[in-house]
Amino acid sequence: MGQPSPGEMGLQTPASPVAESIHSFHDLVNAIIIAVTVFVLLLMLYVMYRFNARANPTPSKVTHHTLLEVAWTVIPILILVAIAIPSFRLLHFQYSYPKADVTLKATGHQWYWEHSYPELGLSFETRMLDDAAREELIAAGHDAPRLLAVDNEVVVPVNKVVNVLITAAPDGVIHNWTIPSFGSKVDAVPGRVTTTWFKPLYEGVFYGQCSELCGKDHAFMPIAVRVVKEEIYTSWADTMKEANEVAKSARSEKDKDRRRELLQQRNELLEKAKGMVRQASGPQTDVRQVAAATPAK
Repeated sequence: MGQPSPGEMGLQTPASPVAESIHSFHDLVNAIIIAVTVFVLLLMLYVMYRFNARANPTPSKVTHHTLLEVAWTVIPILILVAIAIPSFRLLHFQYSYPKADVTLKATGHQWYWEHSYPELGLSFETRMLDDAAREELIAAGHDAPRLLAVDNEVVVPVNKVVNVLITAAPDGVIHNWTIPSFGSKVDAVPGRVTTTWFKPLYEGVFYGQCSELCGKDHAFMPIAVRVVKEEIYTSWADTMKEANEVAKSARSEKDKDRRRELLQQRNELLEKAKGMVRQASGPQTDVRQVAAATPAK
């Protein structure tokens, strides 16, 4: 779900309205490309058969044909117009931001992501899991794909508009925040905030990676977005905010033993929040089955 699969051809199954529009445009352009290619191939075969030296020993001296010249000028223009109109419509859809239900900020570092929810006062780092941590999750019945599983997933509610503010650390380099199933792919530039949006249509975990060559560990800074029901998202956010408050108390606590207790309590709350969304998601399902059974919204 929301990740590459062995033997897969084509794009990942769309899980947002923007991704569905991208797929429709991709299919339209592919159909036009195939039609043009087949036409040119057949035309070349006909010319090779009809006008070779043996079949046509006396070549034609015609150098001008008004109808043919008009046709080979007008038809390509019509093809370009047929591509341009849905292309502009898709661009308008991608960059006409609906009212956001959730605001997320993603900051690229060398080499990990920092995700925050400005409206909730939440912030956490997202790093790739090593093989040992992955094996623990797999043993517990959770999906943890290699090079994609992370320690802290982004959590968003299903069927809600998520506005993503994307940037990179001021002293860093350009990264790229990409979730193929959502049709999201935006550069994270130091000193500049770019933005994208998505509306997840299905519950599950959707993976992405940094898609801009950013240095030594470019291949090891994945992204995981877990889509859950709204009530689960609300409970997760409340637990995360409680963990943040406990962390603030620990930072201001002077007694070492009490500080240790508060930090332990914070860790327990963080694990509770992770377990809450993982348990709610249940076993992983093939998104193709979900998409086939659910009408597009």
